[in-house]
Amino acid sequence: MLTNLEHLGLAVHDLEAATDLYATLLGAGPYKKEHVASEAVDTVFFQVGGSKIELLAGTSPDSAITKFLAGKPEGIHHVAFEVDDIRAEMARLRAEGFVLLNEEPKSGADNKLVCFVHPKSAAGVLVELCQTTDLADFNG
Repeated sequence: MLTNLEHLGLAVHDLEAATDLYATLLGAGPYKKEHVASEAVDTVFFQVGGSKIELLAGTSPDSAITKFLAGKPEGIHHVAFEVDDIRAEMARLRAEGFVLLNEEPKSGADNKLVCFVHPKSAAGVLVELCQTTDLADFNG
């Protein structure tokens, strides 16, 4: 079951400029910056109440974020929801007819296991499922 809006993922061309802009907008700096090599992306996280804003910038031409931004403006890339049991939620969504972009959860930014729901089965929105975990214990 989806338990909380975890974060909004915003794709940006210039991570440093976007970080400065959001720090000014939100009145506070980011709490975390992270490189996710498996996704060829750099991320910056801001805490906003009980949710977060994640800024994402591709680090290679093959990055999904770089491809997403090709020929279009910066903006919302995905909506992420916290789940208690990502494998159970993946099974539930598959049974309901949703198309998942990965068969197993994978390690993501901010100490999360993640799985994405294809936008074609979620009204055009890329949905991310997130489960907080100690990634040292991840066996996926």
